[in-house]
Amino acid sequence: MDKMTDTIKIILADDHEIVRKGIRLLLESEGDIDVVAEASDGAEAIEMVRKYHPDMLIVDIRMPVLNGIDTTARIKQEFPEVKVLVLSMHDDEEYIIKSIDCGADGYLLKDTSKPEFVKAIHAAQEGHKYFSGDISDILVNRYLSAKSGSSAAKGADKYVSDYQLTKRERQILRLIYTGHSNKAIADQLDKSVRTIETHRFNIMKKLDVNNIAELLRKVDGENDLKREIEA
Repeated sequence: MDKMTDTIKIILADDHEIVRKGIRLLLESEGDIDVVAEASDGAEAIEMVRKYHPDMLIVDIRMPVLNGIDTTARIKQEFPEVKVLVLSMHDDEEYIIKSIDCGADGYLLKDTSKPEFVKAIHAAQEGHKYFSGDISDILVNRYLSAKSGSSAAKGADKYVSDYQLTKRERQILRLIYTGHSNKAIADQLDKSVRTIETHRFNIMKKLDVNNIAELLRKVDGENDLKREIEA
């Protein structure tokens, strides 16, 4: 059976093969979407775009070799006509804003429902920007915070520049420091335990510690860091 002439040709970029296969099955159950290639990192994604000339690239944020944000920027510079949707488990403001600044046509979380996912693909293909409800709320809050110009926001900016932690990571670090378990944090933030575990791993990597005991000592030993999470 021939593909429809208006089929949307998509390349998937995610470093987890099982995730790519699941997304592929989900999308190809739609009659007008064709996944023409897969990539396991950003550099490979760029090569696949050069080879297959798709309508759209769906890209994860955290990938080896070249991350999703840098991949988005490179694609938009070289192939401005290709739509880019970011599909990530990360709802951190910094990732979202950076993706938008690099030209992303939309940002969705990996717990997005299939109907919304498909809706986002069609919206982007038609030239619209699409952000899931949670992401839209984050963007509005970011705008309001920037507009207020509060001293707390300025302090957070200093913290990011010193430690490269996102706002969500700072929030989770504060909860870890005050004794909350992964499950308690997940319940409080309405996220999965796996998502919190991933954030905790990233926090420990950025602060160059190997376990929770070292993490707590790091916080106790650095006044700026402690003041920030206790604010």
